[in-house]
Amino acid sequence: MTVEIRPVTPEELGEMGILGGYAYGGAFGDGPNSAVAKFNKPEWTSCAFVDGKLASSFANAPFTMRANGRAVKLAGVGAIATQPEYRRQGLARRIHTQAFGEMREAGQNVAALWASQAAIYQRYGYAMTTVMREYAVDTQDIRFHDGDDGSGRVARVDVDTARDVVKTVYAAFIANRMCYLHRIAEDWVHYWLKERDDTGPVWVAVCYGADATARGYVIYTLRSGRVDHRARDQELVIRDLAWLDADAYRSLWRFLACHDLVGRVCWASAPADDPADEFFEEPRLLNAADHEGAWFRLVDAANALAERGYDVEGELTISLAADPLTPWNDGRWHLQAGPDGAQCRPSKAVPDIELTTKALASLYTGFRSATELNSWGLLDGDRRALAKADALFRTRHAPHTPDEF
Repeated sequence: MTVEIRPVTPEELGEMGILGGYAYGGAFGDGPNSAVAKFNKPEWTSCAFVDGKLASSFANAPFTMRANGRAVKLAGVGAIATQPEYRRQGLARRIHTQAFGEMREAGQNVAALWASQAAIYQRYGYAMTTVMREYAVDTQDIRFHDGDDGSGRVARVDVDTARDVVKTVYAAFIANRMCYLHRIAEDWVHYWLKERDDTGPVWVAVCYGADATARGYVIYTLRSGRVDHRARDQELVIRDLAWLDADAYRSLWRFLACHDLVGRVCWASAPADDPADEFFEEPRLLNAADHEGAWFRLVDAANALAERGYDVEGELTISLAADPLTPWNDGRWHLQAGPDGAQCRPSKAVPDIELTTKALASLYTGFRSATELNSWGLLDGDRRALAKADALFRTRHAPHTPDEF
């Protein structure tokens, strides 16, 4: 059996689409024109061919993400699929091992994916580091406990006209956040503003502040017959919502509450630190539920630590356990960081904390604190070191990735 790992050719991209359609049961379409083929480029792929036949696929779409105020390159991993007759032969591991080296060479020090099965990707060092919070609330239950409905003027804007406005607001919204992706024009067209047969037209409402500048927006769809209610059978589905201050957030929800025939407002991708729980008069009626989000992995730990944003000055010596998939991460690293930048270099000093690369992904993104990880036996360090690490890795906002790829 001869195994070759290489990118697909343009002519072979259709084969990859067929494989993806089969492996995912048509979730992304079937055949050579499935989304797996349509939204990937040959140069993004690393596929295993066994005796010349496509056996296992892998793609790395290049993104830029926010890392607590800094922009960093991200490897958006997807289209992972293996023909059933070639499974359990280590092909996915061989592809990952090669791909991690290629990511490192490309300066993609962080990788992320949406895990089809956690059991698979935890073996490769990925950690679940974001949460998708889902709401389903009746418009009659959208009320704030302090009576402050916001003072912004909210108006619906034509989609074509709104495109530049929402892009500007979104860029400001994510600037100091963690794990949000930069969106290119194609993303806005195909994912956020595109009309779909099952959801109908896309609507955009923009919140304007006292100075008439845009302070927030909500992108949504509206359909009747979706709610079992005799008077309010419409469902309003929020695709995306961004706000630059609390007043804009309140004003946008006030606008949504004005839809008197809507019996359910759904938002499936709110961040874990969304303020609705604090603002709503009866937060239980949000019917909030948290779901698994994106999984992250540090490809080159030292460089990922150096390019991340930090809000306090601090130094920390970190010992990383042996990792056969990314052996360049093994050893001790001295991190010196602050608001003006960071450096991370090899060290022989006694480590302040010791952990695995997987646990470091949770710490890096701010999803878990050092103290939490220590309490679960996933990080070693004394109380002083834990306090230093907690302060250094604290993020301004909870990590969140609403964009699926």
